[in-house]
Amino acid sequence: MITYTHFDSPIGKMFIAKTSKGICRIGLPPEDLQQHLTWLQNHFYDEEISRSSENLSKEIGELKLYFQGKLKQFTFSLDLKITPFRKLVLEEVRKIPYGKTASYKDISERIRSPRAVRAVGGANANNPIPIVIPCHRVISHNGSLGGYGGGLKLKQKLLKLEGAL
Repeated sequence: MITYTHFDSPIGKMFIAKTSKGICRIGLPPEDLQQHLTWLQNHFYDEEISRSSENLSKEIGELKLYFQGKLKQFTFSLDLKITPFRKLVLEEVRKIPYGKTASYKDISERIRSPRAVRAVGGANANNPIPIVIPCHRVISHNGSLGGYGGGLKLKQKLLKLEGAL
């Protein structure tokens, strides 16, 4: 069973979904409900999907504390249904400390695939759990921001919140 809901945040309405193992999807604004539901159906095809906020209060609470600058590390579990390479990349991205950044090149070197810089970028672009897996902390090797699924203004806002800009 996957439960999902929407909640208001300082950056707009967000989508969040959870399996019995943990959070499996967070959607940034502008939210596209059908896109998120289709993604869930494609990645968790054997699961029933139901709208309910009952068992998501802890995770929503932590996200709200993060946006207030009061939480630097999330404590809830995740359920990543992605390719092994993307999982390896995103697990490394998750290690980037609050208030710090790392380049796509840094990440590729940390996973011992120094020539996979573009693939690291692709894994970040397809991160199903942004903010918690802080792909906004990954920047270009030359120090420019690079890209971000939520847009560069949101990336700047998150990095400023964390004191990284």
